[in-house]
Amino acid sequence: MRIGKQDAPFTAISTSDAERIVVRGRDLCRDIIGKSDFTSYFWLLVTGEAPTPKQKLFADAVLCAIAEHGLVPSNIAARMTFAAGPEAFQGAVAAGLLGCGSVVLGSAEACGFFLDRLVKEAESGAAPEEVAERGVRALRAEKKAIPGFGHPQHSGGDPRAETLLQLAKDNALDGPYIRMLSIVHAAIPKALGRPLPINVNGAIPAVMLDAGFPLNALKGISLLARTASLIAHLQEESSRPIGFVLSGNAAAAISYDGKDSE
Repeated sequence: MRIGKQDAPFTAISTSDAERIVVRGRDLCRDIIGKSDFTSYFWLLVTGEAPTPKQKLFADAVLCAIAEHGLVPSNIAARMTFAAGPEAFQGAVAAGLLGCGSVVLGSAEACGFFLDRLVKEAESGAAPEEVAERGVRALRAEKKAIPGFGHPQHSGGDPRAETLLQLAKDNALDGPYIRMLSIVHAAIPKALGRPLPINVNGAIPAVMLDAGFPLNALKGISLLARTASLIAHLQEESSRPIGFVLSGNAAAAISYDGKDSE
């Protein structure tokens, strides 16, 4: 039974035979191993082109910015899974990645699509300020969060976002996405009645899209970075376990309010 389109059976990423492995048109052993850093290789894999020095700078920066933020839900899920099944390191990593959704970590992707829509509207001739305010009001009318803005801990300003945006300024990265991010930031008090700081998941898509990274691959940046962090947490869990401490504290913190047995 045929399911979906089956008329383009091709891939441009990699192929191999008995003698060599080719990745994006380059011989893996001759041209990449020992000659490319992993960030450049990641960019090549995703886009098909080697990054420019500026693109590599920002890819490195955002990967560092989003990799680690303490005992966030993805790290907790991974550590508790590893505590219950220490024989399945890969399962614990997967558990952590499965927890990277629209609320935690995945909002960079949502912000990227939001900014992309606003940028395209503005490019069609609409005033950017009106486009931004209309976009914010539409989200609030649907009782949706504004992706890329606000943070429960960094309410006075996310230092990671500030650093990334300053890095962009210092390196003359000033494109339509960074500009729209700033315009949305200015429009939020008008639409909400209060300001919200730009968070790291607002800065990442703005910077990366202006650097030339594909919109549809934005979530991959956060997933790649967080995988490194999950491995670190699981390495520590193997020698200094806290998975069952986390589980026990969760049980102690939650009270039962269901029916009593009869």
